[in-house]
Amino acid sequence: MANTLEISVEEKLRALYDLQLIDSKIDEIRNVRGELPLEVRDLEDEVAGLESRLEKMQNDLSNIDEEIKSRKNAIEDHKELIKKYNEQQKNVRNNREFNSLTKEVEFQELEIQLAEKKIKEAKASSEFKKDQIAKTKETLDQKKEHLTHKKAELDNIMAETQKEEDFLVAKSAEYAEKIEERLLNAYKRIRSSVRNGLAVVSIERGAANGSFFTIPPQTQVEIAARKKILIDEHSGRILVDNVLAREEKEKMDALFQSIS
Repeated sequence: MANTLEISVEEKLRALYDLQLIDSKIDEIRNVRGELPLEVRDLEDEVAGLESRLEKMQNDLSNIDEEIKSRKNAIEDHKELIKKYNEQQKNVRNNREFNSLTKEVEFQELEIQLAEKKIKEAKASSEFKKDQIAKTKETLDQKKEHLTHKKAELDNIMAETQKEEDFLVAKSAEYAEKIEERLLNAYKRIRSSVRNGLAVVSIERGAANGSFFTIPPQTQVEIAARKKILIDEHSGRILVDNVLAREEKEKMDALFQSIS
């Protein structure tokens, strides 16, 4: 870091305003992306969630199909037993054996009825599950298409701005090195606490840029003298005079144009 004892207040103010202009340019670039990165992340999460849901429903459908198959096999087994008991009834020796076999047949018939009822319920569940799978696939395809579009949009913006942003981030770090740590920390604190990220502003028509509160004439004279760093009592921002601001903006505009 530079020896701050050799830097005048005016030089500190210029360095601060330069840093502000660079950081504001970075903000501008990032604002171009807007909510796109967040939208892409949200869509990726939605797609992952839908894929997981679809996989579960397909597994459920497979289990239902297996249940139907198993119950159909059980019905065939019950029919075979009924056939067997009916044959046995032809060779019984007494009514007790006949009645016992009759009860076995009735039991197997009840088992068949129960299995058929369960199959009917399972088929209804299967149809419902198939409908849900079809709807989920449709939604998933739409989300994937939307995600592809948003990713392409973000990639295009990144391709256009990444080089410029990387250059400016490096410049921001370079200019920050020119500012003493205490002042730099104050700049960062103010910048993080205001919505538009403006920690250093110029005087425009007697008020801090973006503020409606007039700055006393004596304070304006002190700001123009550039002998000390002054803070706007209303907005909490560091103040610079508009002549200095204009000069530094012209210098920074030339820098920005060189990387366009």
